[in-house]
Amino acid sequence: MNILVANLTKMVADSGGLAKVTCIFSNEMYRRAHKVSMVYSDVTTGNFYYHMDENIPCYDIRHFEGKSIPYPWYLKIERELLRPFNKRKARTVNTRFAEKYLLKNLAKVLEITKPDIIVAFQSAASKMLLCDLKTDIPVVTMSHGDPEDYFHTYPKEEIPALEKSAVCQVLLPSYEEHLKKHLPKAKTVVIGNAIPQYEAQANLSSTKPKYKIVFVGRLSKGHKRPHLLIEAFAEIAKDFPDWQVELWGAEDGKAYYKELQLMIHKNHLDERVFLKGTTNKVPDVLEGADIFAFPSAYEGFSLALGEAMSMGLPCVAFRSCESVRGMIEDGETGSLCNDGVEGLKSSLVDLMENRDKRVKLGEQARQAMKAFSPEVIWDTWEKLLRQVIKESSIKKY
Repeated sequence: MNILVANLTKMVADSGGLAKVTCIFSNEMYRRAHKVSMVYSDVTTGNFYYHMDENIPCYDIRHFEGKSIPYPWYLKIERELLRPFNKRKARTVNTRFAEKYLLKNLAKVLEITKPDIIVAFQSAASKMLLCDLKTDIPVVTMSHGDPEDYFHTYPKEEIPALEKSAVCQVLLPSYEEHLKKHLPKAKTVVIGNAIPQYEAQANLSSTKPKYKIVFVGRLSKGHKRPHLLIEAFAEIAKDFPDWQVELWGAEDGKAYYKELQLMIHKNHLDERVFLKGTTNKVPDVLEGADIFAFPSAYEGFSLALGEAMSMGLPCVAFRSCESVRGMIEDGETGSLCNDGVEGLKSSLVDLMENRDKRVKLGEQARQAMKAFSPEVIWDTWEKLLRQVIKESSIKKY
């Protein structure tokens, strides 16, 4: 197969989950002897944060054939004025920019790569390919969150691309229901993210001088919400002097990062709670932990959570987060609590006080993640792509 991966967003120095999945997916398809190319659209130039095989050509349509395309100042002002009040209209400004300035370069990438199939990492990419360029190359549209968002916060112009897609991939069965409710004619398939199966396992049974609660994710206030973990730990820290907290992840705004620092200092936790920054050695971080705390308001199918479970860690998360409910079975493979500091604090205390429970939940979480082993997930993807190409060929003839 000749596969074009289309992730029309930033990739340079991006440590987020979308960039990670892009690189993992591309590398795996190349490892399986397929021809793979990747197209993206980034404000800046430079190296990717995650490894991309050097044999995979990558095309940035914002910086293409020696020419860079700046985002016009008047569109930027319009977008930023709209963003606080209407995210959908703000994103529509990006759509207008892409239509006017990026379509020709995307068309050139199709001419250069001549793919048999395109895997689009967002509906915006599918819209450009299927609705604007009107390509007859089959497009598989990936969804990295709840597709319900398509109908509330994404530009309306992108929705037709979902029905035009050869198939729309979603991460959880409940997400498939959400998409089908709005677009019953759209073809869908459920494929979760690939979760590494670690040979190592967190050592939860031994006595330690210090025990660790670990958070891994972007330090974002409205999404990952690490401040809730700091607040919860501040209320119980004095009762558990041999416990500490590590928060690993990139800053998502200097003001919020400063807020986290002040919160730690105000609660006299400078020697107990640590902002560790980013790392390429997440398995090492997880292996040294005892509890994984995950206070996200929403998620798609979290790699960080899946990796923690695969490492055999008991995880605490909010039951109000739908994707988390799809990954954690409360009391069996982790602990689901009510959203907020009180719920998080209660679940943390329950695990901090009970080593046997930590061991039990961690081991059962590890077993549950085998359903998402890379071999299973990538075999499913490869089978899907072959089937789509086959069906597309039949339609043409």
